[in-house]
Amino acid sequence: MAINIKLLSEICEASGAPGHEDKIREIVKREINSFVDEIRIDNLGNLTAIKKGKKNKRIMVGAHMDEIGFIVTHIDEKGFLRFHTLGGFDPKTLTAQRVIVHGKKDLVGVMGSKPIHVMSAEERNKPPKTKDFFIDLGMSKKDVEKYITVGDSVTRERKLIEMGNCVNCKSIDNRVSVFILIEVLKELKTPPFDLYAVFTVQEEVGIRGANVAAQEIQPDFGFGLDTTIAFDVPGSSPHEQITKLGEGTAIKIMDSSTICDTRMVKYMKATADKHKIKYQLEILTGGGTDTSGIQRFTPGGSIAGAVSIPTRHIHQVIEMADKTDIRNAIDLLHYSVKELDHYDWSFK
Repeated sequence: MAINIKLLSEICEASGAPGHEDKIREIVKREINSFVDEIRIDNLGNLTAIKKGKKNKRIMVGAHMDEIGFIVTHIDEKGFLRFHTLGGFDPKTLTAQRVIVHGKKDLVGVMGSKPIHVMSAEERNKPPKTKDFFIDLGMSKKDVEKYITVGDSVTRERKLIEMGNCVNCKSIDNRVSVFILIEVLKELKTPPFDLYAVFTVQEEVGIRGANVAAQEIQPDFGFGLDTTIAFDVPGSSPHEQITKLGEGTAIKIMDSSTICDTRMVKYMKATADKHKIKYQLEILTGGGTDTSGIQRFTPGGSIAGAVSIPTRHIHQVIEMADKTDIRNAIDLLHYSVKELDHYDWSFK
């Protein structure tokens, strides 16, 4: 079954740096309103969609809405902006990139830095640092200050394109998961237990939204939904690749913040095999996801696992995922939620 590229494009292209998820939250509300029993928004900004189940247990699925971005910290006498990162950036990927500064109105800017022609030999050989960059709006300080102030958010400027069987855009991490969770809510009829689909905030700066939501929901079962590294490119060794594009969605075993419940891993593998869903196993030694908050921030913990979407060029401006892997992720999450009450969850 094909995926809805038009909706995925809208979700990926919408702005939403950590703490500034308003636009993407409105898209989510619009898309799921007629498919759930209740929608709540907490004080932090998490949107929780509740779908009533048949039995008295709780399932939490978390997909974060925020994207890596920046925040304006200073406007200099010539109108150039200085900024602080919101989330983890590789500075070398910022050179000459377009960004959007979200003030009283959105302004397109360019990441500027010292031209290579006037660098010393020593400077040329040093990797760039975030502090070496500034944002050029092509405007005087007087004109900039009509629209922009300290504290305004900044996001990357990119449209979604299709390349072969892949989609390429900024914010695939983690808007592809927002898209997947929306599609599951549309396709899933009645879950076995109450389903709390949480579109979380501020994951990129410390899994803050999921931590807050899990404390309130106190789930019995949990699923994180996020992208993961696909380092299946020239120069990588097989043991470094984590996952590969086109080889199926990924079932997480662990990352730096979570060791997934072994019962959940076995259950998800069995579910994928039963429904002939292509998958691969993921061990991510660096980086964490909402799974850790879902698993740990409820009394006694929850039985938690994660569906991961293999993604190339992650935390850059041109992230890439495979359309078939995305469809596999929708199917795996759908059936994993749907059949939770068919499994023996006791320790053996």
